[in-house]
Amino acid sequence: MSNPIIVEYKVNAPIERVWKALTDKTEMRSWYFDIPDFELETGKVFNFYEPGDEKKYHHQAEVVEIIPEQKLKHTWTYPEFSNEKTMVTWELQPQGNETLVKLTHDGIDNFSDLGENFSQNAFTEGWNGIIGQSLKPYLENKS
Repeated sequence: MSNPIIVEYKVNAPIERVWKALTDKTEMRSWYFDIPDFELETGKVFNFYEPGDEKKYHHQAEVVEIIPEQKLKHTWTYPEFSNEKTMVTWELQPQGNETLVKLTHDGIDNFSDLGENFSQNAFTEGWNGIIGQSLKPYLENKS
């Protein structure tokens, strides 16, 4: 796996709040995706679609590693489009009252034959939007 996407944001929220937002499916629905079958357990597979009614892209993932309040690692696949897998790692580091959220998405090159919607640029833009424009305000505007 080469050329991973790395997105980092400092969030003005304690690590416990950030971890809950990343791992509680009720909270995820507010800032991320609606993932009804998500379970925080190694080996569990979960499925979801992009927001809206189009349901164009079926995402499937499997939880690979959990270190509470530090790391959540899972695969990221599109079973209808490709047999290839990529790896998403969420890492949290406390910084006083704030938390550094670091997302690494490795293996995007595996999707290179799927077109522009699956490109390095598309994923980089997507993750920046999800973390910077969705997760960060969700956590910082919540009392």
